[in-house]
Amino acid sequence: MTQGTQLAGRIAIVTGAGTGIGEAIATAFAAEGASVVLAGRRRNKLDEAAAKITAAGGSASSMTVDVTQEASVAALFAETVKRHGRVDILVNNAGASTSGETDKLTLAAWQKVIDTNLTGAFLCSRDAFGLMKAQRSGRIINVGSVSAKVPRSGSAAYGASKFGLEGLTRAMAIEGRAFGIAVSIIQPGNTLPGLWSGREEQARKEGLMQAETVARVVLTMAAMPPDVNLYESIILPVTMPLLGRG
Repeated sequence: MTQGTQLAGRIAIVTGAGTGIGEAIATAFAAEGASVVLAGRRRNKLDEAAAKITAAGGSASSMTVDVTQEASVAALFAETVKRHGRVDILVNNAGASTSGETDKLTLAAWQKVIDTNLTGAFLCSRDAFGLMKAQRSGRIINVGSVSAKVPRSGSAAYGASKFGLEGLTRAMAIEGRAFGIAVSIIQPGNTLPGLWSGREEQARKEGLMQAETVARVVLTMAAMPPDVNLYESIILPVTMPLLGRG
């Protein structure tokens, strides 16, 4: 790992960091000098990702968290502060998805997606906000989706959660600016590894990009000067038909 300095001395929490976009973001942050806490539910995946980062010369640790559970999120932030003294960057990346026609969507499936993608981001951001207000600085980056712009058919829960996440981002960005807290959102298109894992052939018809590419943009957002907020970025394969067909 070639060590950079864009995030030197920063303490970052990345949720859903065991695989995919989350792991790529944690790796990119560590390569630029951040001490990264990889958070998620699967301890083995978190440990593997953290070990790769440390073996390459970066600073990383892993902590289990269920972002849908208030006490679990509180414990994550308490332990991070105990170890590092502060939190400078939070990336809300943990996510879940389900598909199916609206009239066949169960309440349990709906609730799982909303709880993970939206309530989880709220719970983590709430704890981060308290710390960052006291610090008078901080950055929260939410990983949304192009589904917050153009939903797919059969994705009511996922689309609603990402639209909601965009609304949460806007509200927190307004609230945070008086305290030096920048809140932003990235809206990725089809990405591997990620929700398209196992369905690559279907996604390739539209276009696919790698998680490391998304992470490069998140790093740019995180490395902005403290008085600047790159509020939103949409990144997608050139061939992905988000912008219209024909």
